[in-house]
Order: sequence, then structure tokens, then C-alpha cells
Amino acid sequence: MPDEPRQPPTSRLARSARLGGLVAGQSARWVGTRAANVVRTPERADEATGERAAALARELVEQLGQMRGAAMKVGQVLSTIDFTALPEDERENFKQTLAQLRDDVPPLPFKRLEKLLREELGEKPSDVFAEFEEEAFAAASIGQVHRAVTLDGKAVAVKVQYPGVAEAVETDLRNLSLLLPLVRRLAPGLDVKALYAELRERIAEELDYELEAQHQRAVSRAHRGHPFAYVPEVFTELSSRRVLVTELIHGARFEEIKARDEATRDRVGEIVFRFYFGLVHYMRRVSGDPHPGNYLLLDDGRIGFLDFGLMRVLDDDHMARETAVAVAMDRHDPEALHAALTEAGYLPEPDTFVPEDLYAQIAGMGAWYLEPGERRFSPRWVADLLDATSGPRSPYFAQMRRQTLPPPSLLMRRMEGLVLSTLGELRANADWNAIAREYYAAAPASTPLGEAEHAFWARSGANRRSITPTASGDSSISR
Repeated sequence: MPDEPRQPPTSRLARSARLGGLVAGQSARWVGTRAANVVRTPERADEATGERAAALARELVEQLGQMRGAAMKVGQVLSTIDFTALPEDERENFKQTLAQLRDDVPPLPFKRLEKLLREELGEKPSDVFAEFEEEAFAAASIGQVHRAVTLDGKAVAVKVQYPGVAEAVETDLRNLSLLLPLVRRLAPGLDVKALYAELRERIAEELDYELEAQHQRAVSRAHRGHPFAYVPEVFTELSSRRVLVTELIHGARFEEIKARDEATRDRVGEIVFRFYFGLVHYMRRVSGDPHPGNYLLLDDGRIGFLDFGLMRVLDDDHMARETAVAVAMDRHDPEALHAALTEAGYLPEPDTFVPEDLYAQIAGMGAWYLEPGERRFSPRWVADLLDATSGPRSPYFAQMRRQTLPPPSLLMRRMEGLVLSTLGELRANADWNAIAREYYAAAPASTPLGEAEHAFWARSGANRRSITPTASGDSSISR
């Protein structure tokens, strides 16, 4: 890591020029590639298109990685998408490189943050904290985190927003529409307009640390005394719009967890699944950042969960529609599935879709938690599943390209994808269908962790707002 990372462009003109230059240059090269493909053999044309897509991918990573703010956040979201236009041997490398925008962000020197921190705290950090480490121990697209100790001796994590990042994000959000044609070339089946609209709303909210504090306080409060999940408390009196102070927790990070024994990895995998699916089921909150950097294995066996900035609160109607889709799959009912997908907004022209084909498509894509029986995941199994069901190799690829993704569901699909990726990295084993059915089909607890979770939420009935299927297949809301 360099001692003095390159200063990201902050002016509106500089950031617009950076994205505009990328789009103009790559668009011209795509035109040239298409023109040359006219006289090439089909095999060479495919190869040239793949080479051009790979070159675009590399430049996209380089430019987004230098800009922080919304531009980098877009790269993080794109790291979860399957880029079907890339050659197969390039696809996974590209996604891993994009993931570095999430995991390997160099922090800024403290001198660049000091003025902002004093403005937000109202005093020098040394007057507000008994101790404050100027060297950040974590950094992300919008801010970085420093260790500190409060005046009454409590260890805390101080998340500080980068100076000027709010203005930079606003510029990025106006300019991101320029990237949509390029992203569509890399992932033809992606509804980039829905992606763009959801990103605008979610990233704008993520800039407001007071809103993130509200999310974290709500989740932390609801999980007090939880048998296997822990969410650090927020120090509201020390937090502001650009500074978030939370309890500092310690535990084993993901790479260490991956090296643990099979039983530990299985347990961690089940807890990760239950926490994020449970957030949706019990609290109507979907997290967009359930990646490995956001949980720690604590000494008492619980998992500590971090980062609640990228989060959406789902309304009951949308949640009921999503549940109806899962229930239709659970009951092996293609006609009900067609109706549920139509109602949820996935099918812009419902009459053009065959119910049995839709059922087969969803059964393949969701096989990891829709098929009964124990299954031990692996990174290869996950990659093969995505390749066979989400890309051109899928027999339903043309059908998928005619579907849309409702904006409220974007973070849900991202959450599911990141949880699946995590389970693959952990090589975790469970009957994932039996666990999932506890949430979408009101099934009884299928594991000891499930029994403990059900008992916890039964005691915390005031926090619970669950949706359960009725005999007719519709969904009803209970509190």
C-alpha cells in the first residue's frame, strides 16, 4: 500500500471528464470492433468481442478504483453480476478485480480528514476521545474507519466520510448514465435502468451516516440477546451526518474462519444465511453489503455483523409479492409462479412467457436453496451454478433477457448472491432448503440454531413482522 495514495478527482469537471473519457474511448473502440467483425470468421469475431470486453473491464476497474465515491460503489455492485459478454476464462478474474474495489481500498492520510473531523465533532479529536489512532484500519468507497477510546474508556470504531465525497457522489450520480451502455455490453441481460435508479437512491442514502446510524440502532436493538448474532451499538451523541461512532468489536476475520474446521465453517455459514434472510423476514430490512469483510467470529461463538449503510426497508406489499414467488416454487405450481412474477413486476409482457419455462428457469437459478437435501458448497460449485443458469449457457437466457428486475428487489438479489458466494468460500454444508423454508413457507425450525432463533423472535414479538402463506397460496402479514 503506498504511503500517499493518489488524490481522487473531486471537482465536478474532473470527475465528469474521467467518466466521459472512458465512455467515449471505449465506445469508439467497440464501433471499430463491430466493423472489423464483419469480415472475420464467426470464431474470430467472438474472440475479438471477448478481447474488447476484457479491455473494457480492465479500464473500468482502473478508473472506478481511482475515484472513490459513487463511481467506486458502482464497481462494488458490479462485482456481484455475471458478465456474460466476457470470455469464460476472463469472467471470474474480472469479478475478483472489481471486488478489490470493495476489499482493498487504501485509506487517506489523516491530515486530509482532520478538518472535517473537527467540524463534525465540534472539537479536536483529542478533546472528544481519550485516544484516537490517526492511521485507519479499514477503508471503503465513501469513508474510512479509525480506532478510538471514549473519555469513559469504551473502545469504539470511528467511521469518517472522505472530505468532498458527497459533492463527488452527486456528480457521479448525474454522470453514471454515461456508463449504462458500456455495462449493458458486458452484461446484456441486466436491466441497467433499474440498476441505475436503485443505485441513485441507495447511494444517496448511504452518504448520510445519520441514516446508517438509524438502521444500525434498529438492528442492534432488535438483536439484543440474540443467540448467535451480535450488532455493535451506536454512540449517537458522538455521531453526525459524516461521522459514525460505534462499539469496536474484535473477532476472527473471514480468511481465518475459512481455515477453521468443517464444523465451525458449517456453523458460520448457517449463521450468515440466517442473519441476512432473517433481517428480511423479521425486520423487512435487506442489506446490500453481506460480504465477508462485514462479519467477525467472536470468542463466544456469535458472529458480529457490521456495516448497515447500504440498506433498504421493504414495504409489506412488495415483501408479500416476493414471498408469493417463493411459495409458488415451493408448491411446484408454474401457473401460480407466472402470476406471482407478473404481480411483482418481473414480467413486462406476461403473455409472452410460458409458465413451465419460468418455473424451470427459477428452479435452476435458485437450486441452492430451493432443492431439498444437504449440500456442501464450494467456490467451483457456485461458479458453475451461476454460469449454467445466469449466462448464455442457460437454455432460458433469451427468456431472461426479456424480464426486468423490480428496483426494490435489486438489493435482495445482491444479498442472495453475496450470501451464496460466502457459503461457497466457506465450503459450508446444510440443508439450505429446509432452512430457507422457515422464512418463506413458515416451516418449523430445522436445526438447533433455528430452534434458538425461533425462540428468540417469539420472545421478541414486538419486533417481529412476518409474512406467512395461507391455504390459498396468497400471503398474509402477522405481527
